[in-house]
Amino acid sequence: MARSKDAAVVRVAKRRYWTVADAEVAVQAWKRSGETLSAFARCYGIHRRRLGRWAAELGSEERREEAVVFHPVRLMGGAGGEGRSKAPIEIVTRAGNRVRVAAGFQADDLERVLSVLAVVEAGC
Repeated sequence: MARSKDAAVVRVAKRRYWTVADAEVAVQAWKRSGETLSAFARCYGIHRRRLGRWAAELGSEERREEAVVFHPVRLMGGAGGEGRSKAPIEIVTRAGNRVRVAAGFQADDLERVLSVLAVVEAGC
């Protein structure tokens, strides 16, 4: 499911120097995208630090790449609340990709997997 890129951001991304107006185009597009800063920057070929600095300068409250995002969850039977379940966690993305996480997983590893999956699903 490839998404089309924002033409205005593509033009801004090619510029060596950004004006405040250029930065606002990029930062606002990033905020609307719902992507992590790294995924958005990678998609458009913008250095993530550049986008992050401009977001901070423009007063962005979402400077942190690791911002918490809540997604709908549907329980599929099982543990019923009696202690910790040994069953794996299964994450199904909007595009239908599935990620199964076994008990005892490392959160950092899962974060990296989901970050790569977000870029793949964005079509960048």
